[in-house]
Amino acid sequence: MPAAKKNKNILVVEDEKPMARALELKLTHLGMSAKAVFNGQEALDAMEKEKFDMVLLDIMMPVKDGFGVLEGMKEKGIKTPVIMLSNLSQAEDEKRAKALGAIEFFVKSDTPIAKIVEHVQALLSA
Repeated sequence: MPAAKKNKNILVVEDEKPMARALELKLTHLGMSAKAVFNGQEALDAMEKEKFDMVLLDIMMPVKDGFGVLEGMKEKGIKTPVIMLSNLSQAEDEKRAKALGAIEFFVKSDTPIAKIVEHVQALLSA
């Protein structure tokens, strides 16, 4: 599989800073541009200022949660693909996330960071 094209811009929205930094580093190592923000409002602000090719979005965050971000994106007409990340493995959360437009849903405790990054790379090079 070819590597993802350079200059893919990924927004990492994750309030757990070590997790956010790990995702940011792995994506950057693959030649992508990654930016981390730590709450949902920062995510919406970033998406209004900058175009991203993909958003990795945690559900449980301060200020505005992941569902609020998805709703805000819909209201603002932002159509960036979103992969939801959660520590909760509740089926209703996954259903709600996908109903609001998320293309994938990963449970962080069940999914190694490398697998999430591989998935991002595969989606962006498809």
